[in-house]
Amino acid sequence: MQQLAGRWQKALKNEGYQPGDRVAVLLNNSPNWVAFDQAAMGLGLVVVPLFVNDNPENIIHILQDSGAKFLLLKEAQTWQKLKAKKDQLPDLTRVVCMGECPKNRKSGGIFMPASIWLPEIGDAMHYGDGDEKKLATVIYTSGTTGPAKGVMLSHKNILMNAYSSLRLIPVFREDLFLSFLPLSHALERMAGYYLPMMAGSKVAFARSIADLAEDLITIKPTLLISVPRIYERILLKIREKLQSATPTQKNMFNYTLNVGWRRFLYKQGRGNWQPSMLLWPLLDKLVATKVREKLGGRLRTAVCGGAHLSSEVAQFFIGLDIPVVQGYGLTESSPVISVNPIEENTPESVGRPLPGVETKIDSNGELLVRGETVMMGYWNNPQATQEVIDKSGWLHTGDQAQIDKHHIHLTGRLKEIIVLSNGRKIPPSDMEASIVMDPLFEQVLIIGENAPYLSALVVLNSAKWRYLAKQLNLDPNSPNQPNSPSYQKLQGVLLKRIATNLKKFPGFAKVRVVSPILEPWTVENGLITPTLKPKRKRILNYFKNQVEQMYKDHPVFSGV
Repeated sequence: MQQLAGRWQKALKNEGYQPGDRVAVLLNNSPNWVAFDQAAMGLGLVVVPLFVNDNPENIIHILQDSGAKFLLLKEAQTWQKLKAKKDQLPDLTRVVCMGECPKNRKSGGIFMPASIWLPEIGDAMHYGDGDEKKLATVIYTSGTTGPAKGVMLSHKNILMNAYSSLRLIPVFREDLFLSFLPLSHALERMAGYYLPMMAGSKVAFARSIADLAEDLITIKPTLLISVPRIYERILLKIREKLQSATPTQKNMFNYTLNVGWRRFLYKQGRGNWQPSMLLWPLLDKLVATKVREKLGGRLRTAVCGGAHLSSEVAQFFIGLDIPVVQGYGLTESSPVISVNPIEENTPESVGRPLPGVETKIDSNGELLVRGETVMMGYWNNPQATQEVIDKSGWLHTGDQAQIDKHHIHLTGRLKEIIVLSNGRKIPPSDMEASIVMDPLFEQVLIIGENAPYLSALVVLNSAKWRYLAKQLNLDPNSPNQPNSPSYQKLQGVLLKRIATNLKKFPGFAKVRVVSPILEPWTVENGLITPTLKPKRKRILNYFKNQVEQMYKDHPVFSGV
């Protein structure tokens, strides 16, 4: 890796870049991603990571805003989509792609394949001047509420975050990580790259999300960094297989989950010993071990971050003796703020603050964070910086929370809280996470700001929907026809399934109207971010007619 990084560093030196210049990377996770990052930072260059699944408009915005002089990408086709707007990128002097990329005379020869640009032999690695306070990277936020902003992180920000995380989640030289979240994601970059480097662990790169199931069995990782959707999909697949199981098998599986969860609480000191726990070795052999083997069979810790993991999903895995621990953070905090230690794992919380991270709750119930992991600010945006970091150095997270026995419990997102016309306040994200536990629903958006009731836009799983449409004798190509005689029948079926997954929520948190959709929300159509978070305003505007139909008798609704 040092030799590979030396080749990248020599090539970057040949371009004549100066410390502080921005260089962008648009690659899948790979040794070259890491080598490029190490080479650039060793020269004092500022790395700007990009998501490979992002849309061209956002990529152009980031390259333009950051003033990036260099762009490393995977293939020529990506540049074909970007070069039409090259006149908006006056700072860009070199574009290098890992595949076969012919030179482009019209672009002044800036476009080259790595096979030509990268020297066969590199120089001895240069590791920078050791100034930990200098800017290391600019990571652009996902932009759910507007244009992406560049988060400036120093070398010290990142190093302190990795070091503090290791104090709560021990990692050893013998550990093996499987990296599949994009390295452009702050969580994967810190916890799945810098942290194992600091601990001396190994990292394997997954081929793709589609190949993840096979890669888990092949690599047999001991640690995994993931987001809730991965765990949710695994749970849904297991439940789907259980549908064809015998009643005895179903009962055995559910009994194992129950005993496993009670055993976990007992080991954590939060529950009493029970005679049923004596059966655990047998239940483990017959049920739990078989599931763990699908994840490689060696998982020592599975960290979940990036979004809130429902307690239902956490209990499912913990009941099978799969040690899922939830964490929490923001890109602006380098990114981890808190995590549940294995020996003090409270799944309904997002864990304890990292050592050295101060937290408090303000009068609005907002979680504030302070410490050496808080960002330097937003790139070229002092006003936005002042809006989130106050004069005392507290980072305003935008999340509502409570702190109980040193554990942080999130209660909602300030900007996403729905206030009904009767004054009831509802955080929609937990409800949405519960609804998508039904395999019929791929994506969900709860709405109802200033309205008398909640409604939902739901993207249906195409295969599950076709099967349901056949059962109900409905047109599988047109699920949303308000004037159709079968519309009310479909409403009843969908609302019943939604209500089943919302039983744990207060009675007023009830969805009364649903608008089924077949078109998925994707990065390409601009309805979700590269980190798969929904862009609420864009979705509401895109499906304005459907929203108006759900509130046709209540024109006071102001959610669009």
